[in-house]
Amino acid sequence: MSRNICKVLYVSGEISPFVRVSSLADFMASFPQAMEDEGCEARIMMPKYGVINDRKFRLHDVLRLSDIKVPLKDKSDLLHVKVTALPSSKIQTYFLYNEKYYKRSGLFEDMSQGANVKGNAERVIFFNLGILETLQRLGWKPDIIHFHDWYASLVPLLLKTLYADNAFFKGIKTVLTVHNAHRQGVFPRKPFDKLLPENLVDKLHAEDDAVNMLFTGIRHADSISTTSDRYAELISSDTEAAHGIDKVLSARVNHLQGINNGLDVKQWNPSADKLIKKKFDTDRLQEKLENKKYLLEELKMPFDEEKPLVGAVIHFDRFQGIDLLIESLGMLMDLDIQLVVSGSGNKEIQKKLQDLAMKHKGKLGLNFEFSDGFLHQIMASSDMLLIPGKFESCGMMQFFAMRYGTVPIVFAGGGIAETIDEINEGHDGSGFEFHDYNPESLVEKVRQAIQVYGDNERWSRLVMENMERDLTWKESAEKYSLIYSGLLESA
Repeated sequence: MSRNICKVLYVSGEISPFVRVSSLADFMASFPQAMEDEGCEARIMMPKYGVINDRKFRLHDVLRLSDIKVPLKDKSDLLHVKVTALPSSKIQTYFLYNEKYYKRSGLFEDMSQGANVKGNAERVIFFNLGILETLQRLGWKPDIIHFHDWYASLVPLLLKTLYADNAFFKGIKTVLTVHNAHRQGVFPRKPFDKLLPENLVDKLHAEDDAVNMLFTGIRHADSISTTSDRYAELISSDTEAAHGIDKVLSARVNHLQGINNGLDVKQWNPSADKLIKKKFDTDRLQEKLENKKYLLEELKMPFDEEKPLVGAVIHFDRFQGIDLLIESLGMLMDLDIQLVVSGSGNKEIQKKLQDLAMKHKGKLGLNFEFSDGFLHQIMASSDMLLIPGKFESCGMMQFFAMRYGTVPIVFAGGGIAETIDEINEGHDGSGFEFHDYNPESLVEKVRQAIQVYGDNERWSRLVMENMERDLTWKESAEKYSLIYSGLLESA
């Protein structure tokens, strides 16, 4: 794709460093820049949640983006837009705000409990309508609106119904990328009936008086992608992996493509990373050991150079494997390792982990106050990274780990395995895979990793090879460019 021929608006409900719930936020921190490097003109929109600190991220008001009327069924409401640049680039990022809808601290869902909060459907509807109204006020017409997961899944339907006769939107194509099939944005139907016209509501996917945002987006988007070929196959054929959206994906499989994630190697660069204690590279691996020592001291855990440190960065819900990790902890604590678990979410799980940490002082460390700084530090400090999710689409964690000389241990059943070259007795690769989804298989694979770790020469070779792998976005960005080009040529 030649430069500056394609304008793309990227829309997400989470973007690092502003808000992070899942690996989608990490994806959005670098993917738009990768597409700009490929020749697109990129801009970004997301909700301005109450948890986002204006001063910290230098958000500012723009006079011409104030008091934008958002049409609802029997009334209109006012939208205000704040603007900043994505910290890892210079891409304009627009935050859509209305005090009534967004002042409270939560996101669109209560992710800690996996449940919706009263009023969230109204917030979602307002955000989706606000995207299109903001574009009109900006006077910037994208060729493509590329939205991620369910957050903006009304947009394709809005373009085909409420905005179908609006000349400004003529010819705009939509792309939906599914990162987390289990997060679908399911809300009560009643607010949709109240706020949207009947001819639009009739085209929503609704079951048992509940609207499924992701299902609706998949049905109406011009093109659909996900983050690996294997995950694309899984969620279009396996009801368990797809959490029910296999029905609509199988019907639209000709519009579905799997494209692996990539990595911003400037942002994730251990030799220049200001967020870690000691910068290092393949010629200064001793400094990685200093990072390990620092993290253990911060967590009040003893440092032992010979004992591998295993990290796990995980959201405390059943979809990312926290249940399996907890089931495995008893056996893991019998191994000669130290384990640091970082994450947030379900409070009962948090309490269970705290009880286990008290029982295994010095061997199990916890961090519940997640930050970008801690994410970088745990990658720089750990020897291994455990990723126990059953159906990981692709994710980003394994790339962060490899770049920082930390060897991933993953379950082989999801799309993430597509990015791992398996290490075994006769082969040096990039990571370890366990093939049965149970504690015994997980623990046995950690045990094998410990054995390889004991071979200093082989382990150093694995670490250096991982740090030098080509993990950039280039190949994946080229594939997305082909999707964009194909849509525009067919217009």
